[in-house]
Amino acid sequence: MAYSCCLEAKKSEVKAIAEDSVELIAIPHIKLDEWLCKYPSWKNYIMRGFNERFLELLKSIETIAFHKLDERVESYLREKQKLTGSSVIKVSHNLIAEELSSTRVVISRLLKQMENEGRIILYRNEIKLLKAFNE
Repeated sequence: MAYSCCLEAKKSEVKAIAEDSVELIAIPHIKLDEWLCKYPSWKNYIMRGFNERFLELLKSIETIAFHKLDERVESYLREKQKLTGSSVIKVSHNLIAEELSSTRVVISRLLKQMENEGRIILYRNEIKLLKAFNE
């Protein structure tokens, strides 16, 4: 999205929130277009990035349309575990609800059900994934 906005010299409507410290590299939008023509490797990099993001979008649409919410919550927690490398996920029920386009009450109910099944332990703004969660 950022790149396509640069091509049209307009402000991007995409917002991102970093969960950890990041290093941001900004490239002037005039250079992006110039580099597309001048450097085939840059063009390949950009097109590969577009393709990867498009496939992620399709996967997200498929998940929302065809998977039950409990499966989506489990997948969400597994992805967070994979990204952080920890079995303790620091996240609120409300944030999960926002990211999965649901309500906090529904997410809390599903998480409580997982806790009752012995798969997770719920804490304030934290969820501990137990061994049974990954089985």
